[in-house]
Amino acid sequence: MEEILYDYHIGQAMAQLEDGETEQRNYDRMVNMAAVLKKHKVTKAEFDSSLVYYYTRSDRFQKIYKRVAERLSDEALSLGASEGEVERYSSLSMSGDTANIWSGNRMQVLMPFAPYNYVGFRQKADTTYRKGDSFLLTLTAEFMYQSGSKDAVTCLTLKLDNDSIISRVNRVTVSGLNQIRVNIADSLAVKEVYGYFYLGKGNDHSSTLKLMFLRNIQLIRFHMSNNTNNTNKNDLKLKPREL
Repeated sequence: MEEILYDYHIGQAMAQLEDGETEQRNYDRMVNMAAVLKKHKVTKAEFDSSLVYYYTRSDRFQKIYKRVAERLSDEALSLGASEGEVERYSSLSMSGDTANIWSGNRMQVLMPFAPYNYVGFRQKADTTYRKGDSFLLTLTAEFMYQSGSKDAVTCLTLKLDNDSIISRVNRVTVSGLNQIRVNIADSLAVKEVYGYFYLGKGNDHSSTLKLMFLRNIQLIRFHMSNNTNNTNKNDLKLKPREL
């Protein structure tokens, strides 16, 4: 299963990079999936049956997927290429004008039933935070569904020093890069950063296979200053988007 999932993600990433309409990319995903199953001499029915088996043993599946995510990351680094536009942030420290402050697991697997449909995170501000900081939550989402509509949510919330709350929510319905950007006034500071990832059942309440993989989860903090260098100016042009 680990080998199949590894090749599956490579095939899906290749389809995502192809030019063309969404319908064409979806077709390429199906073709690449068929090629992966053929390579491993596994039928679609056998693969689905195995996924259903792990679907009821989510702890084991989490361990398998963790190894897959680590292999994908190692492979990207060995080739000297990143897995996405924001991968350049992965080497940032917890301090600096632009810092990756994410302290949780960089990968997650969600299923549309409790307790595996929700992952929350919460981080207290420390002395490296400044007034006027802005934040970017970024990740790559990948769906594996037998049927039903895809209905996921990502949320990023800031609690400020005046106890006001700023919250941004993105709906995630297709695979690809997902980003949420939150800016605040330069006179305010952040006390706490928190949020969640959630996978709903959509319009299909059947027990068919529904999985959402989250990879390269990062929380980027930007310091604002009058002497912001060119790199940070370019970073600040990034806008939240959902692909």
